[in-house]
Amino acid sequence: MRSELPKTGSTKGGAESIIRKAVIPAAGLGTRFLPATKAVPKELLPIVDIPTIQYIVQEVAEAGIDTVILITAKGKDSIEDHFDEYPELELKLEREGKTDLVECLKKARSMIKVVSIRQGPPRGLGHAVLCAQEVIGDEPFVVLLGDDLVDAEVPCTRQMMEVYKKYQKSVVALMEVPDEDVPKFGICGGKRINDRITELDTMVEKPKLQDAPSKMAIVGRYILTPRIFEILRKTTPGKGGEIQLTDAMSKLMEEEGFIGYQFEGDRYDAGDKFGFLQANIAYALKRPDIAPRLLRYMKEVSSSR
Repeated sequence: MRSELPKTGSTKGGAESIIRKAVIPAAGLGTRFLPATKAVPKELLPIVDIPTIQYIVQEVAEAGIDTVILITAKGKDSIEDHFDEYPELELKLEREGKTDLVECLKKARSMIKVVSIRQGPPRGLGHAVLCAQEVIGDEPFVVLLGDDLVDAEVPCTRQMMEVYKKYQKSVVALMEVPDEDVPKFGICGGKRINDRITELDTMVEKPKLQDAPSKMAIVGRYILTPRIFEILRKTTPGKGGEIQLTDAMSKLMEEEGFIGYQFEGDRYDAGDKFGFLQANIAYALKRPDIAPRLLRYMKEVSSSR
């Protein structure tokens, strides 16, 4: 739903710093899911019966963040509508006694404050983040990619906020990937502090395996200090005229330091067809109303091949 821009305040440094806002870039065309995404934003494709982006927003809300900034584009109004009120539908469902569905709708629109900003011409992830500067102000903030799902007992965002609180440096989520996947990701290197924490000194976008500093890949979760905005303004557009967030983060790493955090949980790439199917199966198996039948079906299919 549309909201007045919240007031911003400075929370520079200090153990008392509070992360209150999250940015979710959602302006992409979703070409990997055409023709389904010709009229339906990829962020609204369901994982069982809940849109992908609702899981992302829910993670943010459960981490204690109160405002989400959606960076959208033409044709993406339905994302904003999903988090708005729909009194006619709710009244109809109530009259039909479908109170469980009414509660589902209310949960989606009440979990967090949503601000929507149009990106305009797509100029890359870095530009999408830069569009949120007016709302973010002079505060650290979280960026979550709308097709990266992390199923974790403690929300991935909450885990990263604890790391930020301890080290007072920007944080990026990492996971180890197999050799064949290294060229598909941004890859980080640095000095290991413990099993999950690395003090980063290298970020390379989609390197060849032999050139990669490690097999620790960047996943779509970032905590960034407000200095990133000034760096993004000075970042030269790269391939396709896009402003790369990784380029700006590398500069931020040089200036302020950067922490890599290997999160706890299972990650699903819902922007990839196979990852999308994996996520649907994994989340369906957590549902007592679906899991028994799905397991039987999977066994039947497996035995018939």
